[in-house]
Order: sequence, then structure tokens, then C-alpha cells
Amino acid sequence: MKKKVRVFCAIVLFLAAPIKLMAQDASNNRPNIIWMMLEDWSTDLGCYGTIGVETPVTDQLAAEGIRYINAFCTSPVCSPSRSAMLTGFHQNYIGAEQHRTETPDKKPLPYGIKAMPVLLKEAGYYTALMKSNKTDANFEEDLGFMGDDWNNRNKDQPFFAQITFQGTHRTWQRDTIHPIHLESVELPPYYADTPFARRDWANGLEQMQICDREIGAILNRLDDEGLTNNTLIFLIGDNGRCHIRAKQFLYDPGLKVPMIIKWPNKIQAGQVNEDLVQTIDITATILDVAGVKPNYTLHGKNLFKDSIKNREYIFAARGRMGKTHDAMRVIRSKKFKLIHNLMPERPWLQFSAYKEENYPMLAEMNVLYLEGKLDGVQEKFFAPSKPEFELYDIVNDPHEINNLSQNQKFATIKDHLLSELYAWRRSINDEGVSLEFREGGLSSKYPTRTLNEWKEVYTKWKPWVFRKPTERIDHPFSKTER
Repeated sequence: MKKKVRVFCAIVLFLAAPIKLMAQDASNNRPNIIWMMLEDWSTDLGCYGTIGVETPVTDQLAAEGIRYINAFCTSPVCSPSRSAMLTGFHQNYIGAEQHRTETPDKKPLPYGIKAMPVLLKEAGYYTALMKSNKTDANFEEDLGFMGDDWNNRNKDQPFFAQITFQGTHRTWQRDTIHPIHLESVELPPYYADTPFARRDWANGLEQMQICDREIGAILNRLDDEGLTNNTLIFLIGDNGRCHIRAKQFLYDPGLKVPMIIKWPNKIQAGQVNEDLVQTIDITATILDVAGVKPNYTLHGKNLFKDSIKNREYIFAARGRMGKTHDAMRVIRSKKFKLIHNLMPERPWLQFSAYKEENYPMLAEMNVLYLEGKLDGVQEKFFAPSKPEFELYDIVNDPHEINNLSQNQKFATIKDHLLSELYAWRRSINDEGVSLEFREGGLSSKYPTRTLNEWKEVYTKWKPWVFRKPTERIDHPFSKTER
């Protein structure tokens, strides 16, 4: 028992320890910086303990650097989240909170703010946008990217490369090298545990395995070109996983992302960090490392500075999703989360073409819901309206199932979190929901289809979900916007 206590204490001290930076060299050489981003992916990696998936490359990357276990995006969907990351400011502050803003309605960045690649370019970095040219900026502004490969830079010029892996965005490929069996995966309790749901979940993990090898190719290229030792590497997700009750929502699966940093000879390997951090902190870190000092203060903080350890809360917001109107705000500490649903009269699952044409499990669970076959936990998310507030004890209820907002024992906690949330909203100029917005958008009629209509959709999904790794089958629905 004493040995177990000593081991536990050692782990606690390790997690609580500050970032271990190795001695800085005396040269003025600025590092190359690579920002690798997985689309729509939460912490579903081997190094984060996900069952069934094999991600040896990212696991090794984590072993050679820092793995953050409390990293969150600022919005659970790509365009507002990426807009925040491109600037280092919460998306509401810069008017980029509505996914996606059409070009005629996009506005320039306010307050003299510039996109991070612009600042790096002005500081002498070569800036490259690689693998995917998708940026999803919800503002009309020069983003500062100069080309599509770091090899286009001048001799001895440091570079910044943003590399996006789109494979983890729906649709997913099957992995012909390492297929995952249904019995090897584990589903959260708010999903119906069926062979169909398990296969869909496993297909996503297989796509991550494919991306893991793509990440390996980038890292191998750095080695081959002799760049590894002077390159700071970030691996993150732009928002949470592409599943029901995840992407587009403020539960942890929609907000929590992997964050792994490697910086040879600068960061001590094998660190696990439990600080509350957000993806906009990467922006602040990159600018500091590159020696860039904007004439304004970012919302994000340098991940390598001790000040970030004082953060008590992270904040995030969700607004319009395409033409589906809704609004939610969240505050989260290491122990509690409070979600404020600003439009509680609307169902969580009001119509969204993107979800209905990309989430197979949504069809199956709608069938089961309309047939009365979901359990009490699973059916909650299919209700015709939402509570205004949701309060969760993250430590004792990590799946965010038991809403404590009406429990008087937690009233003081709720009131304090709500006060902090209101203060944050004021600080980012969050004006809330106008009457025009509340009444606008697509119809919020629910359920969105009849039982027979959902059964037809479910039937169309089955061949796609159960396709063999080497089998090529057309997606059952036309592709909606990514």
C-alpha cells in the first residue's frame, strides 16, 4: 500500500509540475514551426487511452514532448474555432462566431488585429498552407500564407507551416492495413450499443489510423531534410469529434481536443500536462517563440509561461451552424461545467442537413427513439427542447449525463459559474441573441422526420457503414459543405 501511495504522489507531483524547458542555446536562430491539425477529432488516440485504436506515430510524438489532457477549442465547429486560432482571440470578440459566414457578410478584423500568419510573414517567416487549402476564416482579411510548401522559402529562412489532415472529417475511409473489430471498441453510454453504432465508431478510429501514418510522413520528411532539431511541432484538433452530442455542442467531446507539442532540445520529453488550455494559446505561444510582439494583447496565453497555470476556467461559445440557428455558452473548470442554452426552446437535434447526411448513428438512434427503445440516458438528447442551464460534475460524471442545475446543493456553484460566464461574455462583447436571430434560420420542428422516413435513411446507411476495408461504395447522400 505504501508503494502505491508513493507512486500516486509522484504522478500527482509530475502532473502539477511546470513545463520543463531545457536550457536555451545562445544562438539567434528562430525555430521552424509546424502546426498539424486534425479535422473534427477529439482525444481519440492511443496515447489518450482510447480503446481499439492504434496510433503509434502520435503516441511517440507525445512521448517525445508534452501531452495536454485538458485542452479545449473555443467553438465546437471549424470556422469559428479556426478564426479564433488564426488570430488568438475568441471568435465572438472579432465577429466570427457564426458558422459559416458567407463572403458578402464577412467583415475585416476589428481593433487592428492581424491574422497570425501575417504577423509571422512580416517578421520574416515563410508561411505555408499545406495538404489542404481550407482555412475557414469567418472574416475578410489577408491570412498571410505565401505558398503551399516550406521548400519554397529562401535559404536559411525560418518557416511556419499549417498542415491540415482532412481525413478525420466525415466521410471516413476504412483502414486496409489494420481494420478494427467491433468487439475492440467502447462506446459512451449516451449511444445505443449496437453493431451498427460500433461499426460507425470503429470506422472513425480506422480513419485516424490512416491519418496517423500521414503524420508520420511529415515527421519523416523533417528528419530527411535535417529540420527536426530546429522545429517546434504542434498537433491539435480544430474541434471535437464528428458524432452525435459532440461536434456543434459544448459537451467535452465537442470541445476537448488533442494537444501535443514537441520541441527537440527545448522541451523535456515525456511530460503530461493538466493545465486548462485552449487552442488560442497555441497562437500566443507561436508568436512569442517567433519573437513577434503585436501591439495588442491576445486572449490566448503562452503555453510555456507560468501564468497559464493560474487559469481557473476555459470558455467557449456556439452560434449558428449554417442555416440552423442556436446559441450556447459554456464555462468549465477542472471539476465543473456550466452550459447556458440561450435558445432552450429549440431541440438539440433540430434540422441540420450536415448532420443528417453525415452521421449514420443519428438515423439509427432516431429510429430507436421514435420506437421508444432508447434508455433514459440515451433519449435525453432527443428531447423536443433543452433546459436553459446544464451543470455537470466533470470529475464524478465525465460523460456529462446528470444535470445538477436544479439541485439546491449545487446552487452556490451554479451562481458563481454563471457570474463568471457573464463577466467573460461582457469582456468579448457577446451581445447574446437578437429577436431576429431567435426567429430566423431553418424550421426547428422536431422530430425532423417521421419514423418511416428515418427507417429509410437508416437503410441507406447500412451498406456504407458495414462496407469492407477494400470495398468501394458510393456515399448514400450527396456531400454537404465540409
